[in-house]
Amino acid sequence: MTKKKSRRPRATRKPRRSGARSYGKLPKDAATLVAILRPRDGQQIFLEAELRALIGPTRKEEGCLRYDLYRSAEGPAAFLLHEIWESRAHHAAHTKTDHFLRWNARKDSLITSREAGFWMQIA
Repeated sequence: MTKKKSRRPRATRKPRRSGARSYGKLPKDAATLVAILRPRDGQQIFLEAELRALIGPTRKEEGCLRYDLYRSAEGPAAFLLHEIWESRAHHAAHTKTDHFLRWNARKDSLITSREAGFWMQIA
C-alpha cells in the first residue's frame, strides 16, 4: 500500500512594497528620474556607500514606485539612479526627508558631476 503525500497549502504571496513594484503601465502623473553620478578620484567606495544608504529609506517612502542603483559595467566609474515616483510632488517630498538632506550635504565632496533629468513613459 502506498502512502499518499499530504499536500501543503501554497504559501500566499505577501503584497509587494511600493519600492518593489513590477514594471507596466505607470500612473498618469508618474515621474521617472534618471541620474548619473561620477565619483571624485578615490571616492568611488564612499559614494557607493552613501548611495546604498539611500535605498532602504527611500523605497519605504509614500509614492516611491522604483528606486534602483546601478554601477557602470564599462569605462570610467559611474553610478546610475533610476527612480520612479507616483508624481513629481512625491519626488519633491523625497527631497525634504532626513536621509536625502544628509546625502545632499555630502554629495559635493563625493562627485565630480551629476547628470539628471525627468522622463515620461510613452509606451
